[in-house]
Amino acid sequence: MYKVLLADDELLDLEGMRRFIPWSELGLEVVEAVSNGFMACEVMDRHPIDILVTDVNMPNMSGLELAKIAIEKKSNVRIIFVSGYQDFHYVKEALSLKACSYVLKPMDDMELIDSLRGITEELKLEEQQREAEENYRHMKPMAQNDLLVRLLEGELVWDRSDSLMKLAASYGLNHLEGPFRSAVLEIDDLHWLKSKEMENDAHKLENCLKQVYEIIYSNGLYHCKLTRNRLAVVLHGQGLDRSLEEIRGSIDSTISMSVTVGLGEEVEHISALTQSYKQALEALDGKMFFGRGQVINYEDVRRAPELNDAKTLDIRLDALFKAMSNYDLVRVHDEIDNLFKSVSTLRSKFTVYNLAMYIVFKLDHYLQGLDEDLFEMLGMELHSLDVVLKFEMMGDIRSWLVRKVFEISEKIRKKRATKNSRLIREILKTMKERTKENITLKDIAEQFSFSPNYLGHLFKEETGKNFSEMLISMRMEQARELLKNPTLKIYEVADQVGYRYMPYFSRQFKETYGITPMEFRKGEQ
Repeated sequence: MYKVLLADDELLDLEGMRRFIPWSELGLEVVEAVSNGFMACEVMDRHPIDILVTDVNMPNMSGLELAKIAIEKKSNVRIIFVSGYQDFHYVKEALSLKACSYVLKPMDDMELIDSLRGITEELKLEEQQREAEENYRHMKPMAQNDLLVRLLEGELVWDRSDSLMKLAASYGLNHLEGPFRSAVLEIDDLHWLKSKEMENDAHKLENCLKQVYEIIYSNGLYHCKLTRNRLAVVLHGQGLDRSLEEIRGSIDSTISMSVTVGLGEEVEHISALTQSYKQALEALDGKMFFGRGQVINYEDVRRAPELNDAKTLDIRLDALFKAMSNYDLVRVHDEIDNLFKSVSTLRSKFTVYNLAMYIVFKLDHYLQGLDEDLFEMLGMELHSLDVVLKFEMMGDIRSWLVRKVFEISEKIRKKRATKNSRLIREILKTMKERTKENITLKDIAEQFSFSPNYLGHLFKEETGKNFSEMLISMRMEQARELLKNPTLKIYEVADQVGYRYMPYFSRQFKETYGITPMEFRKGEQ
């Protein structure tokens, strides 16, 4: 509701306005009703006021003087003057203050109501306009990011079509001078964020990403986000290599994680950036052979003889993962053998280790598509992968992979054998997405077309917890993570996890973790 302040030294008129105008129906709330300008100023110091309704002729401080002070405090405040005077001087000065209305006494309630209704509509329109402008401000970077991604991937043809040229011109792309070169930056190992070891460092890693974006932006280069840990940069103009070195130097001196860069060849026109971008991606794929934290040129990847045998790597991996998903253990063994035979020319010990880590990474990515977590399935931490570095023979690495893939295949088979596991996973996913809402078992049952009693029984049987226990557990887990962000107020955290009543949220949190939200936050500092 919009806030209204009433000021009139005629107490009967003041009380009449306060009591007989249907404020709530108009979407308004009377903050206070005062009898002089000084009291009104004190109220405005304590509360933001949207509408001031004031008598013109009050002792010590007139309504006109009060209106000037109100405008100084809030330039867009709306003012309605009420007065028993029809003197042109008062009306003229009121108009100079951009008064919304001048209502004469004895006051007609409908005249004041009409004025208030008109002001309320104006305020709503202004609010909608501000929201639209704010949405546009947030959407513009997303639109620019989408344009660059589509341009780099070849979905948009750089021609003279009005729509594309206008959009490109709005971001200044049509004024860039060649030569051009695409670079793809990847923060190394960020894909392991889901592992338990990294949970406490998630905020730190996200800060690293933010810092990388700020460095790119400060260098005035166009860039776009590709994935959670990858972004593409358009290098242009003379001194391409110098620009890249400056960025690399800034990143190395600012963040604590390594960044690998894939670099495409130079092209003369922006329309050829797609070719350079594809080369940059191919260069970045060479990280498993050249190592992390490097600037990898496409020319070097293309010349590397040992990469020729690795061109079939992704094809082999797809066949392996398909066999694993189908619980075809013989085929799993054969595909891993084929996989290592296809890279039999690799002679570098650490290149083979990088290859093994790449296979694990691809396996993790594949399992995410099945809504599974690699580390959770294997019951291992990120540091457990260090075992790969201790193997001295390629055969040892192959045997280790066979055992782990067999183990995953077995667990996938068992999960699929459980008739209702997929349904329960979908329900858990829905609950996690809607923790902010006041959802009930009945709501979920209706969404999945089950009776609440049957679904409740099924849920408890599959998860070991009833619906409300699981929902509370999810909310408390999410609240604990949000409380680590010092910029969020505790009541904001409570609201984001579906609690509108703070005492209940605090009590629930303490029952779960043994301490209050405030005590938990202090412990994190």
